[in-house]
Order: sequence, then structure tokens, then C-alpha cells
Amino acid sequence: MRLIDADGKTQLGIIPSRQALELARAKGLDLIEIAPNAQPPVCRIMDYGKYRYEQRRREKEAHKKSAAAELKAIRIHPDTQTHDMQRFTNDAERFVLEGHKVKLTCMFRGREMTHPELGRQRLELIAEKLKEYAHIESRPIMQGRQMHLIIAPNPGVAKKMQEVKQKAKAALPTPATAESKE
Repeated sequence: MRLIDADGKTQLGIIPSRQALELARAKGLDLIEIAPNAQPPVCRIMDYGKYRYEQRRREKEAHKKSAAAELKAIRIHPDTQTHDMQRFTNDAERFVLEGHKVKLTCMFRGREMTHPELGRQRLELIAEKLKEYAHIESRPIMQGRQMHLIIAPNPGVAKKMQEVKQKAKAALPTPATAESKE
């Protein structure tokens, strides 16, 4: 097997497994197989408890970063009025700027099913108004009596908004500063 020393940088070469195990025991560490499918297999001398701890910590970090984007939902109807459409557009914009995906759903009732193009127009109108901040992830799809459209934030939009918020907070006077001016 190919053996890597405890520092992770020094290769001790290709040696028999018994000799590698003796070296690990002499250092008071464990022999861990890193790449079993390699030819010859790669092993490393290290503390197994520390290895597991670091592995769990990396998994937690990856999980924290991946769980950031939620899917927010907004429901409309083909006959939703202009003012309500503006409110839904504002809500969708806020969700996108926070870094969330938005699922827009147009629900059809009764005879509204005869004109699905009206619902499609409503969904695409919202997506068009948000094209500066978001892109369409999935085109409008009809599923039963509902039509769905998913939009996702453009890369970097959420980070830019967080920076703007931080700058705005920094610009606000603190209570101590406000009192000293008086």
C-alpha cells in the first residue's frame, strides 16, 4: 500500500500493510485507508477520532450552506386584479432578494380552465418584472387545475442585498451618537 505520514504531506512510499500498521502503532495513531480503489491502495497515519470530527464538521458546514434557499409560494388566479398583482410581484421580489426560490401558482376555477393562456400571461408578467433579479427556472407547466412557474435568484443578488443592508445599518446613527449631537 502507498503510505502517507501523519502530517499529510510526506509520502513514505509503497510498503507492506504490516509494516504500515507497525509504524502507525509506534506513533500512537491509527492507519486509515483513504483511497481503497487506487492501485496500490492509499493509507494515511492519523488520529481516527480527529478525522471523524473534521469530517462531521465539514458535513455540517456544507449542510448550512445548502439549506439557505427555501422555496416560497405565491398563488394567483387568472382574474387577479392589477393592484393585487403588484402586491404579489413585490412579495416575489422580496423573496428573491432574500435569496429564496419562488413558486408562482395560478389556480383555475370552473370555466377559467377554458383559457389557460390568461394564467400563463399573469405568471410570465410577474417573471418579466423580476428579470433584473431572477431567472425562470422552470417554464409554466399545467398540472390539473394549476399552472406552476418557478423563478430563482440570479447569482450574487442575495449577497449584494446583504451588503446594501449592512451599509444602510452602518449609516444609521447609533443612540449614543444621536444623544451627543443634541
